[in-house]
Amino acid sequence: MKFLKDTKSFLTNVAQDPRIPERDKKVLLALIVLVISPVDLIPDWIPFFGLLDDFVITCIILDYFFSVLDVEIILSHYPWGMKSFTKLRRVAQTFSIFVPKFLKRVIWKYAKLPY
Repeated sequence: MKFLKDTKSFLTNVAQDPRIPERDKKVLLALIVLVISPVDLIPDWIPFFGLLDDFVITCIILDYFFSVLDVEIILSHYPWGMKSFTKLRRVAQTFSIFVPKFLKRVIWKYAKLPY
């Protein structure tokens, strides 16, 4: 139960962060709703492909948090500590190979800090 509260708090704090563009927040919200909702782009009863859409959307979300955004933004809201952050970031970077670069340029408007 604590994990769900922390997750909700984390997402709420990120959604209220003024450093993240509003468009990115809306896209993230839509992606999170797609993963959570029972309605899928590809029905789950189709073998392999049914779960593929949820997997790819989850990869896009993780890639945004751990590759697109600056580390300082995430760490200012991340409630679980550096050890879990490091592990989750490593996993997210591994799964980022499933997110095409052109897709990142199309859907995200956040620009990293130059330093």
